[in-house]
Amino acid sequence: MLLIVGTFRLRAQNLDAARPIMKRMADASRAEEGCVEYGYAEDVFDPGLIHAKEMWTDQGFLDRHFASTHIAEWRAAWPSLGISDRDLRVYEVAEPRKT
Repeated sequence: MLLIVGTFRLRAQNLDAARPIMKRMADASRAEEGCVEYGYAEDVFDPGLIHAKEMWTDQGFLDRHFASTHIAEWRAAWPSLGISDRDLRVYEVAEPRKT
C-alpha cells in the first residue's frame, strides 16, 4: 500500500477557481482502479496552503494514475492557479487498521 501525503500552495484568491478543477481531479482519481483514498484539504490557519492525501494499492496503479488524462489536465491548470511549493511524499505502509 502506498500513502502519499504533503502540501502545495496556490494563490488564496484563486481558491474558488481551483475548487471545481480539484473536484474533477479527485473524482476521476477516486474512480481509478487501485485508488483507496484521494483528497485535498485547505489549511485553516494558512490560506492557500492545501494538504493532499492519497492511498494506492500498489505502484502499478499509481504509475497509471500519473499517466492519466485527468492528471495532465490538473497539471496544465497549475500556472493559472498559481500552484507552487509542492511537497508530496510517497510512503510504503502496511494495511490500515482502526485505532
